[in-house]
Amino acid sequence: MTLSAPATETDDMRAIIAQHLHLEGPLLPILHAFQDAFGHIPAAASPLITEALNISRAELHGVISFYHDFRENPAGRHVLKICRAEACQAVGGNALAESTLRKLGLDWHGTTANGAVTVEPVYCLGLCACGPAVMVDGRVLGRVDTARMDAVLAEAGA
Repeated sequence: MTLSAPATETDDMRAIIAQHLHLEGPLLPILHAFQDAFGHIPAAASPLITEALNISRAELHGVISFYHDFRENPAGRHVLKICRAEACQAVGGNALAESTLRKLGLDWHGTTANGAVTVEPVYCLGLCACGPAVMVDGRVLGRVDTARMDAVLAEAGA
């Protein structure tokens, strides 16, 4: 079964692809453009991309799932990324992640029922000396404990 999008949305998707076909290695720029335009990679875009680039669905899925900035479903209004790297784990990152997910009633990549927050794992934010580290809507925070996480979540409306 193939998902189809409304004609204007399909036209928009085809235009995004066409704008990048002249590039050498256009897949990543195309995916970034979709992510910027739609906030995710819509399912209806997959057959258009695979046809234009002559790649398989498996190849496309492999690229989308490999890079943490691409998502196949829309995110919440705020994206909270919690570092899962060893340096952050060594200073309480696992406990912070577990308590945050438990508090929100989510698994990784989940979005709160009110659509406020999506929680995603990330493997190193470059604040190894200031862990545990998180990123909220592109803003990096270091030395995050449960009290600071509670403040972040309250600010985000979770």
